[in-house]
Amino acid sequence: MSQVDGQIPAAAPAAAEDAAGRTVRGWLVPAIIGSALLMQTLNATVLHNALPTMAEALGEEPLRLNLAITMYLLAAAVFLPISGWAADKFGAKRVFVASIVLYAFSSAACGFADSLSELVIARLVQGVAGAMMMPVGRLVLLRTTPKNELVGAMSVLTMPALLGPVIGPVLGGAIVTFGDWRWIFFMNLPIAVVGLGLVLRFVPNVAEQQVARLDVIGLLLTGLGLAGLIFGFENLGRDIMPAWAVACLFGGGFGCAAMYWLHARRNPDAILDLSLFKVQTFTAAVVGGSFMRFAMGATPFLLAMLLQIGFGFTPFQAGLLTFMSAAGALIMKTTAPPILRRFGFKRVLIINAVIVAASFMAYGLFRPSWPQWAIMAVLLVGGFFRSLQFTSLNGLAYADVDQPQMSRASTMSSMFQQLNQSIGIGLAATLLHLFMTWSGQPQMTADTIAPAFMVFGVLSLVSLAFFVRLPRSAGDEMNGRTRED
Repeated sequence: MSQVDGQIPAAAPAAAEDAAGRTVRGWLVPAIIGSALLMQTLNATVLHNALPTMAEALGEEPLRLNLAITMYLLAAAVFLPISGWAADKFGAKRVFVASIVLYAFSSAACGFADSLSELVIARLVQGVAGAMMMPVGRLVLLRTTPKNELVGAMSVLTMPALLGPVIGPVLGGAIVTFGDWRWIFFMNLPIAVVGLGLVLRFVPNVAEQQVARLDVIGLLLTGLGLAGLIFGFENLGRDIMPAWAVACLFGGGFGCAAMYWLHARRNPDAILDLSLFKVQTFTAAVVGGSFMRFAMGATPFLLAMLLQIGFGFTPFQAGLLTFMSAAGALIMKTTAPPILRRFGFKRVLIINAVIVAASFMAYGLFRPSWPQWAIMAVLLVGGFFRSLQFTSLNGLAYADVDQPQMSRASTMSSMFQQLNQSIGIGLAATLLHLFMTWSGQPQMTADTIAPAFMVFGVLSLVSLAFFVRLPRSAGDEMNGRTRED
C-alpha cells in the first residue's frame, strides 16, 4: 500500500506513531486540560459579577458575599499541598477525573443553596475539587513536554481557560439580569460532561514509580497555617470578630508556618519542598509575582463593586465592560512567546511590572462620566499586559527546576497562586471597609472603592525588587533564546 493511498508504510509505523504522540502532547492535551479548567475560570468570573444580585436574593450585604469566594480559595489553598502527592500515588489522570466529577456535584449544590451558609459549604467542597485540577493538569505537561516547548504548551493550556474571563462577565451579567443566578452554577454541568469525556479519551496517565509516604504532620501544619492567615485577612478591620480573635488567627497562622519550616528541615519527604526557594528563578516568579497576583485576585471583585454599586450599572452592562480585560489577555497569548524570545524574561518582567501597576491605578480613575469606550480601552490594555506578566511568571517558575522536583514545584506554585487570590480578595474587602469608615459613608460609593485600586497598584511594584536581581539569561532555555539574541 502506498502513501498516496493514504496508508502508513509498514516499515515506519513506529515513527508515525511517535510523530502522532508528539502532536497530541504538543497541542491536543494542553487544550483538553485547559478546556476542563474552563469550569473554574468561567465560574469565578461569573460569580464576581453576580455578587450584588446574589446578595440581594439571599438577604445579605454585598460585602458579606465575598465569603463565597474566600472560602473557595481557602479550601483550594489548604488542599493544594496534597495534590502532587495524590497525582504521584494514584495517577494524574485518575485524580484529574475525580476532581472534575466532584466539581460538577459541588456546583449543583451551590445552585440549590438557599442561604449564605449553604452556599459557603458547597463552595468549600468546590474548592477541594478545584485544588486538584490546575496543579495535576499542569503536572501532566511538565512531565511530558521539553523545557524549550513549555512556554508554548502553557499558552495553549491557558487559552481555553481564558474563555471563562472573556465570556464570563457577559454571560453572568445576562443570567442575573434576565434569569436566575443559580444558573451560574448549573451551567458547569454540561462543561463537566464534555471535559470528562475528552480527558478519559486523550489525556495520558502520568505516575511516579516511587511515592514517599504522605507527610500528615506537614499537611496539618500547612492547612492550619493557611486557614489562620486567610481567615485573619478576611476579618481584618471588619468589626465582625474582636481584635484579639483576629490577632489569634494571624498568630496561629504564622506559628504553624514557623513550625512547618522546622518540620520540613528534618523531613526529606515534607509535603512542601522548601528547597525550591533556593532556585532564584522559582523564588522570583512565585514570591515576587505574589504582589501582582494580590491585585489580580482583587480586581474582578473591585470592578464588580465599582461598576454596579458605585456607578449603578446593571450586571449585564458591567459584564460587557469588564470582559474587555479578559479579551486583552486572550489576544496576548499568541504574542507572549515571541516577546519573551526577543527580550528575555528579566527585561519583560521589569518593564511590564510598571505597566501593570499603572493599569491597576488607572482603574481607580474611572468615573461615571467617562465614556464607555474609554473604560473598555483601559481594561483591554490592562488585560493584555497583565496576562503577559502572568504567562512570563508561569514560565520562569520552572526554568531551573529539575524534573524530579516538578511535581512539588507545581504544587507549591499553585498553592501560592490560590493563597494570593485569597489575600487579594480579603485585603480588598478590608480596604473597602476602611475607606467607608474613614469617609463616614454607611454604604459603598465610587469614592470609597476607587482608592483600593491605587493601593494595589503600588503594592504590585514590590515585585521589582525580585526581578531586578535576576541574571540577564534567566529562563533562556524556556524560550529558545541564545546569547546572540
